[in-house]
Amino acid sequence: MTRGEELGQERIVRLPQGELRYFERGEGRPVVFLHGVLTNALLWRKVVPTVAAAGFRCLAPDLPLGAHAAPMRADADLSVPGVATLIGDFLEALDLRDVMLVANDTGGALTQVLLARYPERVGRVVLTPSDSFEYFFPPIFRILPAIARVPGSMAVLGQLLRIRALYGLPLLFGWVTKHPLAPEIADDYLTRLHKSAGLRRDLRKLLRTVHSRHTLAAAEKLRHFERPVLLVWASEDKLFPIRLAHRLAELLPDAELVEVADSYTFVSEDQPAELARHVVEFAGAMAD
Repeated sequence: MTRGEELGQERIVRLPQGELRYFERGEGRPVVFLHGVLTNALLWRKVVPTVAAAGFRCLAPDLPLGAHAAPMRADADLSVPGVATLIGDFLEALDLRDVMLVANDTGGALTQVLLARYPERVGRVVLTPSDSFEYFFPPIFRILPAIARVPGSMAVLGQLLRIRALYGLPLLFGWVTKHPLAPEIADDYLTRLHKSAGLRRDLRKLLRTVHSRHTLAAAEKLRHFERPVLLVWASEDKLFPIRLAHRLAELLPDAELVEVADSYTFVSEDQPAELARHVVEFAGAMAD
């Protein structure tokens, strides 16, 4: 299957930060899928077809997190708060209202920051394993913000990410997928960075600002976020322990937790049918 067959029609939207590629499939109430660092809309390729077939308009942007199509403007604010604003600008540019956000990994942290600052266009939220509380980044990745501050480090990272033998390491995909990631998908995520100084610049802007102060501050404000939130969390997750999901469930006024077996962080890869079912049921409740 091609990306278009799975995710839908490729489109471009012009935002204050630059041109952003996204994919759209289906009609109905909008469901927006948000990925994390060094992935893109392909993370949702196994989930979108089912959700779209159930009668929802699925939109999956390639956020500027290192595996996107083209660099953003050189002066774009791509800090953690800046990318959260970009997501809000994306919703506004397409005039999306009563949106359901489905987020993973870094995309989940950005969603929490977005909800704490600009909740007005969001109707419901599905969080799969994501950075939250003091886990931004999780311990194994906490060196990345420091590395990003070293001149030339992103070029070195781009070269290292071309080595397929490293893909299975915990620092890459070893701890995010329990079952092997298709090589062509891994290549799509990781081989873009070395080709574009602009992509490296965009990623560096984000990485330099990653800090738990953002997610901890967002968590305090989310105590007052009263719209429904579904936490679809991998019970075996190695990066974001299930206790984080329980803390979020206790914190949020209207939250439900569903534990998923036989999966790590990328539930959309390891258990896509189960995730799609939960998204459709939760989105259906929004439509009632």
